[in-house]
Amino acid sequence: MKKSKRVRELIGKVGSLGPQEIDDAIALAKESATAKFDETVEVAFRLGIDPKRSDQQLRGTIVLPHGTGRTVRILVLAKGEKVKEAEEAGADHVGAEEYIEKIKAGWLDFDTAIATPDMMKDVGKLGKILGPRGLMPNPKTGTVTFDIGKAVGDAKAGKIEYRTDKTANVHAGIGKASFDADKLRENLVELVREIVREKPAAAKGQYIKSVTISTTMGPGIDLNVSSLTDAVKR
Repeated sequence: MKKSKRVRELIGKVGSLGPQEIDDAIALAKESATAKFDETVEVAFRLGIDPKRSDQQLRGTIVLPHGTGRTVRILVLAKGEKVKEAEEAGADHVGAEEYIEKIKAGWLDFDTAIATPDMMKDVGKLGKILGPRGLMPNPKTGTVTFDIGKAVGDAKAGKIEYRTDKTANVHAGIGKASFDADKLRENLVELVREIVREKPAAAKGQYIKSVTISTTMGPGIDLNVSSLTDAVKR
């Protein structure tokens, strides 16, 4: 795909720079966000693990201190008293079989799906639809639970999921380009702290090999890994 003049200029500017300190990298990312919409600020980690080994896979969730800036549409699959709990917590869609049938028919107007454990026998049949889209409720991410109020609240507050891909990379959004630099910094540091805290015991050698920050339409900016790990320790 042909790159615009704006993108080529940004890539040229950033490409001539080496790894940046955390504050400088965030400033560059914000400066590079010149699209006509509020771009997402994304972070990519390259980790020194072997994702082919079950004891070196990384997956979890975290509620960022300042949220993600996204409006999250939440579907709760539940019955009985849990329906009212979900509605009071602010879920956008709440129901049971009727929503399962809607999904089978192609309806996917939601960003997060949460289900009570007693619904999973039926929800499990949606695996081929929801799984590839990252929408399948999962106990590991707190989206299969009877504590519906907390699950909905966390999702609304900016809960994100992170996981290693087949090449040992982790990608996650940490906010919007319109966020104050301090808020982006605190979100990033908290995410790094989580990644470090969840380091697989079987991982050997250098754990965080590289970190890159970018906006939706902007170039990747390499971060100085030492400055990140130092910030985590403070």
